[in-house]
Amino acid sequence: MARPIKETPILFGEDARRFEARMQQVRKETPEEKQARMEAYNMVMKWFENGKKYEDRLRAAKGEEA
Repeated sequence: MARPIKETPILFGEDARRFEARMQQVRKETPEEKQARMEAYNMVMKWFENGKKYEDRLRAAKGEEA
């Protein structure tokens, strides 16, 4: 059985200021980073689609509805 999720701690003082400042800094993604991210995303989506097709074929072979 899964363990319960702990409550997220609330930040105060210097930790809160650091966190807020870091959230305000927008980091630009380079074209190379974007391409690598999109390639990884597309690969995972292909895995998902192929797995779904495989499941559908198995169900069809067993005579179950999708």
